[in-house]
Amino acid sequence: MPIPGPDTRVVELRVHGLLGNHGDKLTDSVASVDVAGDETGRIVRPADRLLRPVPGPMLAAGDRTVPRVVEGYVWGGMTPGGWSKATWALLFPFALANAAHWMLPPPRRDSAAGLALSNVLRALLRVASVLLTTLLVGQLTVVSVDLFAAQCLSPGTRCLSGFPDDVRELTVVRSLVGVVPVVLGVLVMHRLSTVTWRISGGGKPGVARDSAHAPSQPGANVATDPDTPLLRALHVVAAVSTVTLIVLGGPFAPDVDVRWWCAVVFAGVALLGAVLLDDPTEARDASFGLAVRARVATAPVRRGLMVAASLVLLSAVVAPGDFTGALPGSGGTIDLITGMLLITCVAVAVLLVPAALLARSRWADLPRPLRPWVGGWMAAPVLGIACLLGTGFGAGLALSARRALGHPTLLLPAAYDDVTIFWGTCLVLLAAAAAIAVPVVLFHQWRTNRSDDAVPDEVALLHAGRTQDQSRAARAWRRTRLQQGNAHHVVLLLAGLLALSTGPTLVLRLLGPDSASWSQVLVALGVGALAALAIALLRMVQHAATGKNGARYLGVLCDLTLFWPREAHPIVPPCYALKVIPELAARATEHLEDPDTRVVLVGHSQGSLLATVATARLLDSLPDHDRERVGLVTAGSQLQWAYPRAFPGVVPHDSLQRLAGSLRGRWRSLCRGTDPLGGPVTTWNRQVYDGMLLGVGFRPDGTRGPLPAATRGPTGALVLGGDHWLPDPQRGPFSFRRWAPGVLGHSQYSDDPEWDRAVAMAAGLEFPARGSTLPWSSAPPIPSAPEPERMRPHGSDGESLDVPAVPVQPAEPNGSAGTAFTGTVEGGPPVRKDRNAPWERGRTLRSPEH
Repeated sequence: MPIPGPDTRVVELRVHGLLGNHGDKLTDSVASVDVAGDETGRIVRPADRLLRPVPGPMLAAGDRTVPRVVEGYVWGGMTPGGWSKATWALLFPFALANAAHWMLPPPRRDSAAGLALSNVLRALLRVASVLLTTLLVGQLTVVSVDLFAAQCLSPGTRCLSGFPDDVRELTVVRSLVGVVPVVLGVLVMHRLSTVTWRISGGGKPGVARDSAHAPSQPGANVATDPDTPLLRALHVVAAVSTVTLIVLGGPFAPDVDVRWWCAVVFAGVALLGAVLLDDPTEARDASFGLAVRARVATAPVRRGLMVAASLVLLSAVVAPGDFTGALPGSGGTIDLITGMLLITCVAVAVLLVPAALLARSRWADLPRPLRPWVGGWMAAPVLGIACLLGTGFGAGLALSARRALGHPTLLLPAAYDDVTIFWGTCLVLLAAAAAIAVPVVLFHQWRTNRSDDAVPDEVALLHAGRTQDQSRAARAWRRTRLQQGNAHHVVLLLAGLLALSTGPTLVLRLLGPDSASWSQVLVALGVGALAALAIALLRMVQHAATGKNGARYLGVLCDLTLFWPREAHPIVPPCYALKVIPELAARATEHLEDPDTRVVLVGHSQGSLLATVATARLLDSLPDHDRERVGLVTAGSQLQWAYPRAFPGVVPHDSLQRLAGSLRGRWRSLCRGTDPLGGPVTTWNRQVYDGMLLGVGFRPDGTRGPLPAATRGPTGALVLGGDHWLPDPQRGPFSFRRWAPGVLGHSQYSDDPEWDRAVAMAAGLEFPARGSTLPWSSAPPIPSAPEPERMRPHGSDGESLDVPAVPVQPAEPNGSAGTAFTGTVEGGPPVRKDRNAPWERGRTLRSPEH
């Protein structure tokens, strides 16, 4: 680490999390201005009254201050806003299927069976994605072509009586009226799938890697797949062929012609191409596959496939089959697609079991709270939920359209009866599960509140001497543990309800919906649930476009699902990570051109994932002497309890360990036990023993193991390894320091005084005092640095943190364990002996003997 000099400065480059898309809030200023970037990825700084960019506040680092420049990267413009982006909500099932690809467990490179299973699973996910596209287009065709053009506009019907009778007699006109909206929908989806975010500021896109294998650094395989254009064309071909089959009588039509065979061939080519496509990288020896792609994945071939399939559809529109009354091909087509989708989901769920078992050696030595959820099997329930939502939205739209047309003779395919029964069964099972789970959870909370261990040991230690804050924090800690510990259980519960609901649906399909009296109840419940789903989704789109409160929920969903590049499903909104990460790395590199500048990337919530991946790529591109001037701070992060467990092939635990070793103690993580969305990153297996907070975590040398006891910071935070546990509610207020009252949870991390201290440590300006339980000692003072004002609590804080300085022993000559910098550090608060709980006898933290 270079010694700081008089010209040393720190650039704090912040990245916001979910929905934090305001520059003023991101930079903690009353005004902000753009200093770089573009309209979708803005880099902002605080501004004065004349809206001129100004540096941030001085950064206190022990007994000195250092100039600091605060910048923020605002990427909220890449998530929904306005009508064009609000319609992305309609593609949420596609985004879930695409995210399921990134949740697959990484295979071992030395396991041929694991590699084979990984290839099969990835192919099945691509097939399921094609089937989801064809299912949506098929359902739109049922509404527009079958229900509206063929039935409602049929000659002699009284549906929409204002439509001219002469036009009703023209079959070609009616077929055009029905097919054109569907074709426009396919064109819109194709157009959406071609949208990408342009990288500005000199950033370089990530190199395409084999996304099946676990990366050595976090998110190293998050890159654009060169196969996406061809996969996009295959989806368009499959969608157009589905419309053609419905118009020509369906897949089981008794009388077929050459157009029918062409549509079947095109649909088969689309499915076969989806199976054969895989990572076109040089990660594996795939010279044959690369040669085939070089000839097939060209733009003329892609356009030729789409044009040929469109010409077949045009011939079917000009000369359709029986176009009076309900189309015979609608039910068979929907049944076939739904059945193939069900078989694909079951195959994925079955094959994931051995794939997860073969990959288990990667995380077998990790404690259970760090292992992937369900052993790496989470891709199966997520794919099932995507299929459930895709089927339900189309069916709900069809039922709502039939009700809106209001004619009693309008008929939907029998497959929609199965869908209504399926959703009705899901609704009944969900109500039964809620009736059991809610009382159990409430009873558990009631019993915990009345027990002697109502206040966790960590809470008692963190809020020592503050009884009221202990009670408030303890309730929030319990809620957080309940939510984080059972988040994946909710997904598994939904998947289980999905599997259980399939049984009654299949039984009633074989016996007939009228064979049981209770089937009509399920049909009624299913119709109501599907209509509510369609209306709620469309309502959310309207709120997102008009900027109402519903846009927040849509924004959260998009922020979580649109991080992942197009891999299994190409018809998803563009991935913002492919733009944010290289632009962050490029901006940091630009600042590092000044040898006196140290850059600290700071990410909150979802921004912590972006900042972590950007830091890993930045370190890979820098020489060794520049890497020491890079630091990382994460706040309210999901990099331990969520992402490594849900996406073990993208953010594996060992990649985080390697990154922590590369930063050598310059990765600091701010966390609160009251935060339901964030948590610690670098430590685990924490426990309180004899008044000390102990734990296991990442060490600065790149290993993991037991850590020295936590130290208490000047404002009450407990620092264990790289994690800074913040008291919530905060202590204070302190003079000349930000402060916020109440339980803050996931918000306002930058209001805590520990924020600046973590930034200083990430910049290498403060060091832990080995052999001491006191806070951190500072680096050698900078010449002419002003003396910072001492923090003093204001108001009734329960205890004073203004204590006399305590000398630290001189450093040992050999620099072994126990070395401390010469100087003074501030001690913790004096111990009071008026606490009642048995664990409260050790108020101060004592370090283990070295």
